[in-house]
Amino acid sequence: MKERKSELAWSHIYWLNMLSTAGSYTAAARRLGVSKGAVSLRIAELEQLAGVALVRRTTRSVRLTEPGMALVNNTQRSFDAIEQGFAGIKDLADIPSGVVRVTAPMALGRQKIVPLIAKFLRSYPQIRIEIELSDHLSSLAQEGFDLAIRHTANVPETHVAWLLRPSKTLLVATPAYLKKNGTPGNPEELSGHNCLTYLRPSAKHTWVFESNQRKKERRSVAITGNFCANNSEALRELVAAGAGIALLPDFSAQQDVQAARLTHLLPSWKPVGVFGDAIYALRPYSTHVPRAVRLFVSYLKEALAPV
Repeated sequence: MKERKSELAWSHIYWLNMLSTAGSYTAAARRLGVSKGAVSLRIAELEQLAGVALVRRTTRSVRLTEPGMALVNNTQRSFDAIEQGFAGIKDLADIPSGVVRVTAPMALGRQKIVPLIAKFLRSYPQIRIEIELSDHLSSLAQEGFDLAIRHTANVPETHVAWLLRPSKTLLVATPAYLKKNGTPGNPEELSGHNCLTYLRPSAKHTWVFESNQRKKERRSVAITGNFCANNSEALRELVAAGAGIALLPDFSAQQDVQAARLTHLLPSWKPVGVFGDAIYALRPYSTHVPRAVRLFVSYLKEALAPV
């Protein structure tokens, strides 16, 4: 009976570690591929075996008690080593396999990442890609993602970052809008136009531009407009309809610029601080990166490389 209890405890302790990392029963259940009730039952069984409370439950959060934290701290490194060891064994298989869980922003994911996945899966049919498109910045460790695709200028020091491609922000409008309202010849003239903006919590009604010349002159321009959105696809739709001038990431606007449906304005001035200057694949630092993850990142780097 003691052996049976020991076997139960090992698996139950792993679930407690997962609950600690995920921060909630719902997130832990999602990572483990089980129901929330199953996780709750396992933790209750572990507490019965331990004879002490390991989790402090409230209506809004789940926190480990002092004994619970001590148990996690004493066992987490061992579970990490087991997980990495098993991942290393899987990498020895002739045919790459495994699940790669990815999170990506809505517009970037739809426009640049999702269209590439079918070709990758044809090359590696034993690999499964799970992608969540959301503008919510997920915690990779808590929510169990292997990779985050991010359009950013700042990479967390705690993460491994693979540069997929550089990115630029383009100031654009339709030829029809410019014919009717005039073409701005410098940043200051934007104050007389309807400027469509990206909605952020701390958004300011100014656009900042830096000269592309050797002397990096900066100009800050107060802008006004009758539309804003927290999605670059929505902005692209409005600017393509001739509603005004907008700043868009190049991956969202470049195709329309090349087809002359949109005009790239003020090319000698670089917009600053609106969108990221590169697209990265991010992963929390670990000593082992699964083969399926490495293959997917290498494929994205090649597929997204500027022509």
